[in-house]
Amino acid sequence: MGLNGTHLCRFIIIGILICLFCLGCSEDIEDISPTTSETKVYYVSVEGSDANEGSFENPFRRINKALSMAIPGDTILVRGGTYYEKVIFPKSGRAGKTITLKAYPNEKPILDGTGLSIIGKEALVTIRNVDYINFEGFDVCNYKSSTPWVNINGILADEGASNITIRGNEIYNIEHNVALEDGRSGHAIEIIGNTSSVMQNILVEDNVIHDCNTGYSENLTINGYVDGFVIRNNTIYNGENIGIDAAGGYWANENPDYNYARNGIISENHIYNIENSLGPLGGYGAIGIYVDGARNIIVERNDVHNSDRGIGIVSESDGYPTKACIVRNNFVYNCWRTGVFLGGYLNYTGGGTYNCYVLNNTLFQNNKVLGYFDEVEGEIRLTENCFNNVIANNIIYARPGSEVFVHKYTSTGENNVIDNNLYYAGSGATTWIWEGEEYHEFENWKLASGADAASSNGIDPLLKNPFTPDLHITSTSPAINSGKIVSMDIHGEYDIDGQPRIINNKISKGAHQFND
Repeated sequence: MGLNGTHLCRFIIIGILICLFCLGCSEDIEDISPTTSETKVYYVSVEGSDANEGSFENPFRRINKALSMAIPGDTILVRGGTYYEKVIFPKSGRAGKTITLKAYPNEKPILDGTGLSIIGKEALVTIRNVDYINFEGFDVCNYKSSTPWVNINGILADEGASNITIRGNEIYNIEHNVALEDGRSGHAIEIIGNTSSVMQNILVEDNVIHDCNTGYSENLTINGYVDGFVIRNNTIYNGENIGIDAAGGYWANENPDYNYARNGIISENHIYNIENSLGPLGGYGAIGIYVDGARNIIVERNDVHNSDRGIGIVSESDGYPTKACIVRNNFVYNCWRTGVFLGGYLNYTGGGTYNCYVLNNTLFQNNKVLGYFDEVEGEIRLTENCFNNVIANNIIYARPGSEVFVHKYTSTGENNVIDNNLYYAGSGATTWIWEGEEYHEFENWKLASGADAASSNGIDPLLKNPFTPDLHITSTSPAINSGKIVSMDIHGEYDIDGQPRIINNKISKGAHQFND
């Protein structure tokens, strides 16, 4: 089967919505720095006093004191030092007058949870039912509990909070240190739409998240009634479960129509060492970037490596298939199991993956260990209920000894298009699996699957230095300008490096568009 225009219509409205959101987001970002004549600046210092007026010369001692004084348009600058308090934003800003809480220039304030109580679900920073808030430049750390069934968060935004920016923070040592059977759960950052008020214009960028014990939960989660978000340029590593999760189907919201995240972008993040083996879960089930029961999500230009699995557009929940998502222009390499995963979980739920694209990714030598069923999961894995998906223009470079390029497990699902890919294994061995049947000859695979009529096999893509790794293509790569164009809306404007994705109406295979 070849690519055709039937998939394009589904994404026209998505592209318009995402563009409109990005324009609105940019406007909000500019509003974060209002003019001095219209606003007031408060200062906080570990050497201050709450009896002070909050000036530079006489700062407040507590961050919450400054927040209680701030009105729309005000900025709070926090001097370096360690602050032992749970910060709660008590009021909203408004359009053009954001309330900003940020680090004083070139200083690092630390919000430290050491010794602070945790009852039920709590966070070191809570942004609840407020609008137009900016939180920037803090360490958020050392919030830990050994109490069963609490839910620990570094930063929590919920109850309809909108027009929120969380930028340039370092979040670490957020830990729920109990056994799995005692409800081990928590998040470095959780964005959860848990009311009938939609959360919109959420920007999470330039943060570093590491060494958090989240148990069954994730490091950075967007769940429930969140409509319009950007998760961009974050670094996440050393996590015992999922890196970034856009989720649906978990009853974050009691209204089924609101119970999933939608219309978001997950872009330019660097994610590594996301491994169940770092905690009591064990095994190899953690996924670097996970879209699970969410819809209309773009996952692009990310670097995901050395994790249990790379990128998943999957569903764990009946009634909440992952729909209308695009995974494009990503590097995924050296993961313990699959590179890109679609479908519902085998023998678990009826969820699946519908109307999605996996385009122009470079997958390199994943599958370092066998899967749950003692199988090679494959560089691209399709399990239950995959319908109307397109997998094309990818460079798929298999690991020696685990040379499974595409693995479709079951006969469920239909109308999936797999074509225009470049397959290579340096060992020369090749395997594709279609509905449980192995094929080692490319022609036999194409005949059985009806796929890959315009794909190539056995030709070295000539990556710059994959073992460094550097997965960019070189000037003589057969991937150059050999892909097939669907549309700019589907492929995206930029390649992995931020260079034009389509040049002179031509597109290369893989995540990198070589340009002299």
